[in-house]
Amino acid sequence: MPPSPTAPPSSSPTPAPGSKPGSQPGVPGAPRQEVPEGSTKLPDKQLDASALPADYPREVYTSNGGTILNVRGQEGGCGHATAEAAQQDGTRVTVNLTELKGQTGQMCTMDIRHPVISVALSAPLGERTVVLKQMR
Repeated sequence: MPPSPTAPPSSSPTPAPGSKPGSQPGVPGAPRQEVPEGSTKLPDKQLDASALPADYPREVYTSNGGTILNVRGQEGGCGHATAEAAQQDGTRVTVNLTELKGQTGQMCTMDIRHPVISVALSAPLGERTVVLKQMR
């Protein structure tokens, strides 16, 4: 009789009791599909997404008193979306959105996903403009 299959060990940390992975509002971490509860949508007048391709999502939310941005990214197949606050000054915050490509030689799906990625700011956003840029 063949041995029974076992699940591979998980490489993700164990969440705190009573919490779901990636569900802690206002905490930067792994991408999630839903905007964290209690987040506030950024007004359109504070968002500059003119550098993004036409089909790229344009959703930004704030949480944790404006010190966390929750940005909708784009990834596909074996790729993983990331975001970083590349520049922060008194009038704007520039967020670079990147898709890290998976390993070559492996099979990947042909789907497009739009995860929410949390980015920590050095100070609350306030009235500053968020500038989104897609990095290649």
